Amino acid sequence: MSDPSAGAWLRERLDSGYETMHGVVPRSFPAYARILHPAIVRSLPDRPVPTVDELVRMPAAEQRALLEGLHEEPASWAQAAAAFGTVLHPLAQWQRIVRAPGDGEAHTPIAPDGREFSSPMEGELETPLLTAVAEHLVDHTQTPDAGVVALWEGRGGLLGFFGISPSRSFVRFDDDPNHQAMLDRSTHDPFNNVFRKPSWQEGILSREISEGPRLELPGRGHVLFSVPPRTFADPDWMLHVPWRDLPAERHGFPPSAQSPSIIWPEDRSWVLVSEVDFDSTVVAGSAALINAICSDDRLEAFPIPSDADLSWGADAVNR
Repeated sequence: MSDPSAGAWLRERLDSGYETMHGVVPRSFPAYARILHPAIVRSLPDRPVPTVDELVRMPAAEQRALLEGLHEEPASWAQAAAAFGTVLHPLAQWQRIVRAPGDGEAHTPIAPDGREFSSPMEGELETPLLTAVAEHLVDHTQTPDAGVVALWEGRGGLLGFFGISPSRSFVRFDDDPNHQAMLDRSTHDPFNNVFRKPSWQEGILSREISEGPRLELPGRGHVLFSVPPRTFADPDWMLHVPWRDLPAERHGFPPSAQSPSIIWPEDRSWVLVSEVDFDSTVVAGSAALINAICSDDRLEAFPIPSDADLSWGADAVNR
């Protein structure tokens, strides 16, 4: 774990409000790139994807047959814009791209051709994209083997804590009646929790780290780790970081680790920010770095100006 004071320079370059991206992305860098997180598109070969209400009203057999024929794959924002007849531009917002109503309610965006587009993941850059970005990052720092990673403390299961129930549980499905009986007991057990005393609930990180100091940025607390930026150029980076999710692996899940919230090298030549509420990642650095990222065909990335507004209502083109 790294000393939280290592991130004090970030706090000095952040705005106190969120009128622009500088509430979470530090100022005073020559250039900035916005990397769009991919969405998911679902389609059926011979009919539009049904809405949730339509699916619920279907007979179970029809539901199963429909879901078995459902095709799902990653989708770029450019593909979504083409499907909905909107314009992709550097400051575009997903809800505007898919013409979602502005009433605050959750809606399933279904394009005129019947395909369903699910929203991009917020706060995380998927491993293939992070690896692609990291290849450029290590080429634009003098310290690729020394740097810092910040993890937002609010991810479920990351930290241990004093409480009655764990922050997450692991459920497997099988035909063992004894196992099912245990699950049934576990389901009802929360009713008895009021009679228990709080105890330490284990998280992914150790108790020492879970109770340790944080880097406090506006509205966010982070745990810091000393990790070489070069680590993330390896597609198997999650095998080599101290926050690897070993508890999940012990329950049979494949290796995984939380995607970094912030990364910077020791020389502070750039910084990568995946804000938990953003469906894109911002990299701040030199003009050469930003040009390299935005020219990479593996990434859907655009240069953006300082003081860019990345809030939901900021897309003036697709209103």
